[in-house]
Amino acid sequence: MKFLVDTHAHTIASTHAYSTVHDYFSVAKEKGIKLFSITDHGPDMADAPHFWHFVNMRVLPRIVDGIGMLRGIEANIKNEQGDIDFFGDYLQQLDIVLAGFHEPVFPPSTKELHTRALINCIESGHVDIITHPGNPAYPIDINSVAKAAAKHNVALEINNSSFLTSRKGSLCNCTDIANAVKDAGGLLVMGSDSHVAFSLGEFEKSIEVIEAVDFPIERLLNRSPEALLSFLSTRGHSLSDEYSILME
Repeated sequence: MKFLVDTHAHTIASTHAYSTVHDYFSVAKEKGIKLFSITDHGPDMADAPHFWHFVNMRVLPRIVDGIGMLRGIEANIKNEQGDIDFFGDYLQQLDIVLAGFHEPVFPPSTKELHTRALINCIESGHVDIITHPGNPAYPIDINSVAKAAAKHNVALEINNSSFLTSRKGSLCNCTDIANAVKDAGGLLVMGSDSHVAFSLGEFEKSIEVIEAVDFPIERLLNRSPEALLSFLSTRGHSLSDEYSILME
């Protein structure tokens, strides 16, 4: 099965990434990708864009040449309370909200603290997808996090970049996460975590994890634009009618 939806990509607004919004649309068109998200790092990261970057995403087109783009963020989980570095009514202006642990904002601590922070973040209602929860630098109680995510309709990510260029050693954790989410009745999503447009929609290693645990395709958000957009609607996002073209 070809997966034509990618929820996790960074632009040059995060200065350790190397592509523009225009680059992503071009690559998406070449690859036949139907829907992707721009999710630059939240403002508490050292090289992240300013808060205004996310406020001003309203100037970005949502549809170009029949390809959809979601205006989003990969926020930083800041503390044990699960707070993130984007807030209030501004969150409602975004189409999708991702959040995860990043060392410069939340230094690795204990399994217990990581687990509480993730569950509190999930329960907050502010975050749609938890990014790279299999990061071995942040051990968690996988079953507890999977159950909380299923209960609160939050998806956990199988991050393809974690198997290639970052967070090495994630495979066992990600396999355990996929199994736990399967058992809990929750949702998974695959994210390329692209920092250059060429890797948009590349999920080879993530697919191996999904297939290894025989994860139900109907609970994988990448299966279609409609699946992701419907999920975001259930999460309370008021999505633009422009996306209706992707449902055809």
